[in-house]
Amino acid sequence: VQVVESGGGLVQTGGSLRLSCTASGLTFADVNMGWFRQAPGKQREGVSCIKWSGDYTYYTDSVKGRFTISRDNAKNTLYLQMNSLKPEDTAMYYCAAGSSCNSQPPVGGAYWGQGTQVTVSS
Repeated sequence: VQVVESGGGLVQTGGSLRLSCTASGLTFADVNMGWFRQAPGKQREGVSCIKWSGDYTYYTDSVKGRFTISRDNAKNTLYLQMNSLKPEDTAMYYCAAGSSCNSQPPVGGAYWGQGTQVTVSS
């Protein structure tokens, strides 16, 4: 199984980025997917998740209304559209296949990517 994130970069406050995550070697359409982030000196946190069917999504409070998660099961790809970015969104962003996805922040995940860095300048 291979999970690869892309789309990170340096952006100014208020800008946008779209992260992508492609998973291969598994039945993508059968698994929940989650986005996580870890800032320097902080614990990793679950940011968003989407159920395998695409009919349920979760967002942590700090990103609600700014981030949108989506998936294209035909392309084995997960997305995270990030708008109105803030300096506090600066972190390494990871996606994970097989994470939990319910009314709580996602946890777990059997397969993880290497991450993509998002830096928001003030």
